[in-house]
Amino acid sequence: MLKTHQKNPVLVALIHAIAQNLTTFDFWRKSYYFRGLILALMHLVQQILFIVLALASIYIFAKKIGEMRRNILLGRDEDLTDSPGQRWKNMILLALGQKKMFKNPTPAILHLFVYAGFIIINVEILEIFLDGIIGKHRLFAPMMGSLYAYLIGFFEILAALVLVSCVIFLVRRNITKVRRLNMKELLGWPREDANIILITEIVLMSLFLIMNSADLALQAKGAQHYPTTATFWITGNFAGAFSGLSESTLIAIERVCWWLHIIGVFFFLNYLPYSKHFHILLAFPNAYYSKLIPQGEVKNMKEIQNEVLYMMEPDKAPAATSEQEHKRFGAKDVTDLSWKNLLDAYSCTECGRCTAACPANITGKKLSPRKIMMDTRDRLEEVGKNINANKEFKDDGKALLHDYITVEELRACTTCQACVEACPVMIDPLSIIMQLRRNLVMEESNAPGEWNLMFGNIENNMAPWKFSPDDRDAWVNT
Repeated sequence: MLKTHQKNPVLVALIHAIAQNLTTFDFWRKSYYFRGLILALMHLVQQILFIVLALASIYIFAKKIGEMRRNILLGRDEDLTDSPGQRWKNMILLALGQKKMFKNPTPAILHLFVYAGFIIINVEILEIFLDGIIGKHRLFAPMMGSLYAYLIGFFEILAALVLVSCVIFLVRRNITKVRRLNMKELLGWPREDANIILITEIVLMSLFLIMNSADLALQAKGAQHYPTTATFWITGNFAGAFSGLSESTLIAIERVCWWLHIIGVFFFLNYLPYSKHFHILLAFPNAYYSKLIPQGEVKNMKEIQNEVLYMMEPDKAPAATSEQEHKRFGAKDVTDLSWKNLLDAYSCTECGRCTAACPANITGKKLSPRKIMMDTRDRLEEVGKNINANKEFKDDGKALLHDYITVEELRACTTCQACVEACPVMIDPLSIIMQLRRNLVMEESNAPGEWNLMFGNIENNMAPWKFSPDDRDAWVNT
């Protein structure tokens, strides 16, 4: 037993004392040993609680990610594995480098601070995570020597930049009320979601800085279990404000901040899949799988091409079987869209740059490309909950078309590609709009009279105008 606990001298001494004095009142008068027992037990309980909390958080997160992956794969197959070199380049430039964000420099720089802070400060989260599991404090400090203080100082600068940026973002959303951040589709939960994330970031960064300040004050007092490091760049200026506090008070402040910080990180982890901020992770695969063809190029529907082929050459038509899969012309519900369309929906940041660039929206029409993506995601989540409840999808009498996205919205689109060009992570709202519109026309025969006239002219005259095919070039003589 002593060999098992030889790394903990307090516990070793405590075991000796218990063995020698357990039956005497003298043992209970030795408060030093009793205090050591309490501290050892508290230390063990903290480790157990941390491990349980970490495992539960990771399990819940992984379960939700599995559900989202299943939902995305409900979409039609689409092969996007060509040109891997170009796809890696897109991911690095667009997702990691945020190339498109810098078309509007001010919010781009602020977003870069938040983004870089989130990515880089996770190195410190790794240390906190390992500290919680093995029961150490500042595990990396002895290994890194003087470099450790420089690294933490750099993290503190990032934390301060994140804090300031999030405050500015809150002001832009709630006080100055930037138009694209205060449109109708953001009323209610979407707006609250954005504020919750920003406030959470502010709290987490504040806890990180307060924790470091209390830690430096404890180092100055020579507190046990707090290894001495060089002063940190930001909190070193505030540690003096804590020097008048007792050691026990400082330990309480440091431990409370430590626990609240890591609990906040676990909360943030499991909140992300329910939030628009899941784009933090999905921006990378979404940029990688973005389409590489020119934006104005529209893919023909293979189902329609086959219909014409089989009509002209019936011998090439496959034998009809009861098991033959029927595919819609276009899309009516989320399962008719491709898996990339559904990945787009989950990747949407709700930043509104697509809607701000949309000429239809600018002129007062109901179309909002951002709302198209939000509606697609909401419907997909509803389908996922249906599957969770019934083990398979049970018809609920709803569809993405009509129940979520209206005919008026779809007809307002000019297919100008402005929304696709504006999106920082290469989301393609137009692809969804086109597929829904195809379903309206080809399965519901739901098109304005002007469209039907044009369709008839193209079919009969091979041009949108009502001229004889022989006169198609007559305009050059006018």
